[in-house]
Amino acid sequence: MAIVEVKVPQLSESVAEATMLTWKKKAGEAVAADEILIEIETDKVVLEVPAPAAGVLAELVVGDGGTVVSDQVIAKIDTEGKAGAAAPAAAPAAAAAAPAAAVAAVAAPAAGGSKGDVAMPAAAKLLADNNLSVGDVAGSGKDGRVTKGDVLAAVAGGAKPAVAPSVIPTGVPTKALPQVAAPAAPNLGDRPEQRVPMTRLRARVAERLLQSQSTNAILTTFNEVNMAPVMDMRKKFQDAFTKEHGVKIGFMSFFVKAAVHALKKFPVLNASVDGNDIVYHGYFDIGIAVGSPRGLVVPILRNADQMSFAEIEKKIAEFGKKAAEGKLGIEEMTGGTFSISNGGTFGSMMSTPIINPPQSAILGVHATKDRAVVENGQIVIRPMNYLAMSYDHRIIDGREAVLGLVAMKEALEDPARLLFDI
Repeated sequence: MAIVEVKVPQLSESVAEATMLTWKKKAGEAVAADEILIEIETDKVVLEVPAPAAGVLAELVVGDGGTVVSDQVIAKIDTEGKAGAAAPAAAPAAAAAAPAAAVAAVAAPAAGGSKGDVAMPAAAKLLADNNLSVGDVAGSGKDGRVTKGDVLAAVAGGAKPAVAPSVIPTGVPTKALPQVAAPAAPNLGDRPEQRVPMTRLRARVAERLLQSQSTNAILTTFNEVNMAPVMDMRKKFQDAFTKEHGVKIGFMSFFVKAAVHALKKFPVLNASVDGNDIVYHGYFDIGIAVGSPRGLVVPILRNADQMSFAEIEKKIAEFGKKAAEGKLGIEEMTGGTFSISNGGTFGSMMSTPIINPPQSAILGVHATKDRAVVENGQIVIRPMNYLAMSYDHRIIDGREAVLGLVAMKEALEDPARLLFDI
C-alpha cells in the first residue's frame, strides 16, 4: 500500500484557520490526480483542495465542518488501492461541530425504521430538548417526517417521553427534589424556522464592520451628480469601444477614474491611520465592493491610476465572475487605499457606506434616476445620481471630504476633465 497524504493548502499569514465544507468523494472511492476533493473556507476566500495523486480515497481524517490549519493532513490516498474496498470513516469534525452531529443523530431513523421515523433538523433538536423520541410524535411532513411544528404541538398537548430522562435515586424522598415547571415552548404551527451558523466570511465581515464603527470617527457627506454627460459619452462610443476591446463601457470605470482624479487632488482621502501616524499612499489601489453568494467581498484594482477604461471594465467583470464562483484569491482582496460601493446595482437610492479598515474613506454610488432639477432658473429633467462619501474624521476634515466629493462630481459632469487632469 502506497499512501499519499492530502493536506490543507498554505493559508496566508492573516488567516489562522479554515473550515472544511463538504467532501466531494467518499472513503473507498477512486480519485483522479488533480481532481477537486473538497473546498475549504477561510474568512476571505474558498480554497479548492485537489488530489495530489490518483488512487483510492483510503481515509478521511477530518470530516465535513471540521476546523483545520495550514498543512494539516485531512485525508489519505492509497495509490495502489482498488475502489470499493472498506475504508475508515471520517474522523469527527472539530468540537464546534459536535452539537450539530448530536442533533443529526437524534434525527436519524433507527435500523429498519420507516420514513415516518425521521425528524427534520430543527425538530430533532426540540425532541432532544424535551426528552422525546421520534416515535412519540406524529409527523405531518413529507413522507411522514416530523417537523418542528409537530414537536411544538406535541409538547403543548402534553406528550410523554418514551423513556424517562432520569431516575430518582433510591432512598431520596420525592419531596426533597424541587419541582420546576418546564417553560412552555411557543407554538409556531406551520411557520418553520432554520438556524444556520455564519460562514467564516460572513463572521469576518461582521467583525470588520464593528471594528470600523468602533475605531473610526465616521461621517458621511453627500452630493448629487448629473449623469447625462457620462451617458451621452457611453452612447456615442459604446459600439466602437466594444468592437475594439471586447467589453462594454460601464459606469464603474467612470466612477473609478473620477475617484482617482479626486484622490490626487486630496491625498488624505487616500491615506490610512497607523497608530498615531498618517500613512499617505503614493499609489491608488481601489477596492470594488462585489456581492457574492458567500457575502460581500472587496477585490482590489491595483494601480487604478495607470489603468485604461477598458482595463478597468475587464478587471471588474473578472472580479464579478470570480466572486460568483468563489474563485477570488486572497492576494486579490488584500490591501486597498480607497473603496467604491455601488448600491445602485440593486436599486439603492441613498446609503451611508461603512469604511473598509484600514482605509479612511469610501464612495457610495446609487441608482441613476430621472429627476426634476433647476438649471438657470428653469425646471428640467436630468438623470441624477446621489453620491455619498463616508470618511474618518480623525484625519480627514470636512473641507477635504466635501471638496473631494465635489471634484468627483465635476469630473463626472464634465468627463473631459479626466483627459486633461483638471
